[in-house]
Amino acid sequence: MAENTVSTAATLKAKSKPVAVAAPAFEMPKFEIPKFEMPKFEVPTAFREIAEKGIAQAKENYEKVKSAAEQATDVLEETYSTASKGCASYGLKLVETTRANSDAAFDLMSELMTAKSYSEVVELSSAYLRKQFDALVAQAKELSEHAQKVATETAEPIKESISATFNKAA
Repeated sequence: MAENTVSTAATLKAKSKPVAVAAPAFEMPKFEIPKFEMPKFEVPTAFREIAEKGIAQAKENYEKVKSAAEQATDVLEETYSTASKGCASYGLKLVETTRANSDAAFDLMSELMTAKSYSEVVELSSAYLRKQFDALVAQAKELSEHAQKVATETAEPIKESISATFNKAA
């Protein structure tokens, strides 16, 4: 029986030809869209006036908020600009101080290399340490004054903005 099905399948395969099948065209059903008509009614004048006042007040408040946001942005931009300039100048002062200290250390090393005795080495080292201590105190004072100046200049636009805001409110 198995042979019979194989030979039948082979026979069908050899005899089969493509057949065109025509399917009926499918159309969507046509429905009418319901019309929901809103009843026409008159809005009372009092409600209309309240709505118009609310819209006008909302526009006014929006303008106030927009103006305040623009002012705050300007203050922040100015503060950032001042802070970045101050930090850059502080960095330059720090590099200048480091360069002066390095030069002094190299000068000491060259003097120590030419020293003739141990007592001369001690004398040069002691003089260097005294001089360097005084220089470091002066440099620390100068750097702290510069940092204070940068902080004050950076905070100034914010302080002015806050005082102007409180003066407007009062």
